[in-house]
Amino acid sequence: MKNSILIIYNTVLTDSHISSPGIIVVKNKKIQGISLCRCDTSHAALKAAGAVLTEEEINGKPVLYNAHGMTVMPSFVDMHAHFRYPGQTQKEDLDSGLKAAAAGGFGTMVLMPNTKPVVSTVKMALDINREASERQLARTFQTISITKDFEGTDTSEIDNADRNEIPVISEDGRDVTNASVMLEGMKRAGKRGITVACHCEDSSLSQSAKPYRQRALGFMEKYKIPAGRIHAEVKNVPESVNFEIDGNFAAANSLLALAEDIATERNIEIAKLAGCHIHICHCSTKVSMDAVRRAKQQIKKGETASAFDCTVEVTPHHLSMVGTDYPYIRALVNPPLRSESDRRALIEAIRDGTVDCIGTDHAPHTLEDKAAGSPGFSGIETAFAVCNTVLVKAEGMTLSKVSELMSDNPSRMLHQDSGRLLPGYDANLVVVSPDETWTVDPAEFFSKGKSTPLEGTKLTGRVNATFFEGEKVFELK
Repeated sequence: MKNSILIIYNTVLTDSHISSPGIIVVKNKKIQGISLCRCDTSHAALKAAGAVLTEEEINGKPVLYNAHGMTVMPSFVDMHAHFRYPGQTQKEDLDSGLKAAAAGGFGTMVLMPNTKPVVSTVKMALDINREASERQLARTFQTISITKDFEGTDTSEIDNADRNEIPVISEDGRDVTNASVMLEGMKRAGKRGITVACHCEDSSLSQSAKPYRQRALGFMEKYKIPAGRIHAEVKNVPESVNFEIDGNFAAANSLLALAEDIATERNIEIAKLAGCHIHICHCSTKVSMDAVRRAKQQIKKGETASAFDCTVEVTPHHLSMVGTDYPYIRALVNPPLRSESDRRALIEAIRDGTVDCIGTDHAPHTLEDKAAGSPGFSGIETAFAVCNTVLVKAEGMTLSKVSELMSDNPSRMLHQDSGRLLPGYDANLVVVSPDETWTVDPAEFFSKGKSTPLEGTKLTGRVNATFFEGEKVFELK
């Protein structure tokens, strides 16, 4: 269908500003136009398309896609994902990661640099982006590390980055321990208009949490409790052992909450002085979200330097699961799943506009690595369904709000025209059925990472097809 015309009809068009029956017309990888009218037949769709296409184009037999009443949205933009490439292809690679992205409805992926070797140079990042673009499944923005090889000292490579090619840098998986080095890196990024995405975690406290996690994992290994499948049935485990496992995880999580809160405050204050755009990754506590809210209020009042900006993401898993009790206390992830009061605080921060976007923190691992304590799990292919289930079905928000969080806001943060259904915007589209209920089976994931605490969970809302630059790259069988 390359460079031909696509008309999607018999659909509800939904983005951050609209939700209406209509058609969407695509030409040469871009949205040519939309028409907000009910077009249930191909004849009606062609007639409506006459507003933006010439008679010759209509007579040229454009490709017609009947959405059968489903919803068309701008495809999703993930500000935070791990594809493990290069160096850890047993966990994920570009092929599996991009196929998973397409199946999850994502058209743009921001990839973290904690690979082997660490992506620390502009050349490495651009080479990965070029390799990914050859797949023609989604666009990637490979981040580079704030410091060379995560060694925490040298930030000079930032000076070689162009924000149009590398709009985000990050030390994700850890924080820059030395505040002076972080200040230097943020100053360099601020001068180039590059966003600094921060994994906020005080390293001394995270080190203090490790022994507790290791003790819990030791008990799980001894009693053959699979760390990567928390819902798996395990028999003959003494209650005292369960108490030890969950008690040790709780102790670790308490320290990691403090680690997040201290580092969030620190990084925001450094960014203020540096005059850069800080993006708080996977915010998970009320205390940290309150710190972000205060920073945003100061910006609004003009109380900070004009170059300072602060945005924040939350993850689907922190919105949907509570980690203070069994079984989710055993869902090993950084930051950990939090209390119900923290989860509610994240949802209220979405309501009041503090939260800017949803980031999946897709972190695929082998089950062997999960058993050894690797934090994180696969999330691209369940992200929309989780957000729809929690925010729309349970909390009464609109699908337009979900589109704002998953498409419009992150697209603008990356300086891209791909988050709205507007003429001239990228024809990166996703067809979803918001009321379809399905059960998560990680064996069906395109991702190599099969570990998810959502295994066996019923969710509402499903991705049925994804278009990248006007080409269909995924369709649900």
